[in-house]
Amino acid sequence: MKELLIVFHTQSGSAQCLAEAAARAASEEAEVHVTLKRAMAAGSDDLKRCDGVLFVTPENFGYLSGGMKDFFDRTFYPCEPGTLARPYMLIVSCGNDGSGAVRQLERIVKGYPLSPVAEPLIVRGPPQAEDLERAEELGLSFAAGLGMGIF
Repeated sequence: MKELLIVFHTQSGSAQCLAEAAARAASEEAEVHVTLKRAMAAGSDDLKRCDGVLFVTPENFGYLSGGMKDFFDRTFYPCEPGTLARPYMLIVSCGNDGSGAVRQLERIVKGYPLSPVAEPLIVRGPPQAEDLERAEELGLSFAAGLGMGIF
C-alpha cells in the first residue's frame, strides 16, 4: 500500500479546511493510506516513509508560512539532501496572489529532491465550496496516481 502524506500549516483555519478536503477525497483511494499532519507535528520520518507528499500552506507576507518553513528546516538534513526523490503537490491559501509561497517552496524542495506532479492550487481568500472541491480533486488525483504507480 502506498502512503500519501499531507502536511499543512494554518493559523486562520483556511489551509486546514483545504488539507482536510484533500485528505477526505484521497482516502477514497483503496490502494493508498493517507496521513494528515500539521507541519509542526510532522518530521523527517514521515517524509521518508511516504510515497508522495501534498503540502498545504498559507502565504504570509508574500512568502511561505513560518510553520511550513520550520518543517523544511527540521527535515532537510535528516532526509539526507539529494536522496529523497518523491512526487509532491501544493495548495496555497492566500490573500494576494500566492506566487511568493509557490516560488519559495519550489526552490526549497529541489534540494530533497521532490518533483511536482501538478500545477499548484492557489486559493485566494477564505475557501469557498468550489475551492474545497478543487482541493478534493487534487487529493483524489494524487492518491489515484500513487495507487496506480503513475507517480
